[in-house]
Amino acid sequence: MFKLIFKKFLFITLIVAPLLNACGGKFGDARNSSPNPKDRVKKNIEEGRGFRFSNMGKSGGTNYEFASSNPLWRASLDTIDFMPLASVNYSGGIIITDWYSTDQNSNESVKISIRFLTNEIRSDSLDIKIFNKVCKAQINCTISEKGGTLIPELNRKILKTAAVYEKQNQNKDKDFKPYITSDPNN
Repeated sequence: MFKLIFKKFLFITLIVAPLLNACGGKFGDARNSSPNPKDRVKKNIEEGRGFRFSNMGKSGGTNYEFASSNPLWRASLDTIDFMPLASVNYSGGIIITDWYSTDQNSNESVKISIRFLTNEIRSDSLDIKIFNKVCKAQINCTISEKGGTLIPELNRKILKTAAVYEKQNQNKDKDFKPYITSDPNN
């Protein structure tokens, strides 16, 4: 008996209730909408209530670039290339290194997190955090966020390298000639 009541309750809450709830929405007035379906589709897309399959490959409001073409991303990876990476997510805009220590001092290790706030090469485009782990024994470790001059130095190095990459990309685009002419006067 209890199973039957439970099944009915489950059916009503999962199937029927959402369907009934959908009926309580705001209806459009036919007098205010265009009789042309293309106009209605265009209006819905402009208002953010739909999408077109033909626009899926195009980059409208979102910028889909390859990670290797983003100078800030490349500069960040090149700057910390000596450290092992724990997580790299271009679409999420974050690079996290694994704990790194030199052979000289194995009781202390460093971890760097670089979060991209924008793709533009600006002083506020990166959020860099450095964590320091000091272990007195294998089990007894303390982790703290490190400040000081290392974060601004790392930020400056990444931005300088990104500016160089950006300039190289601009020069490469200027030198690119898609058509070769055989005109001797050229």
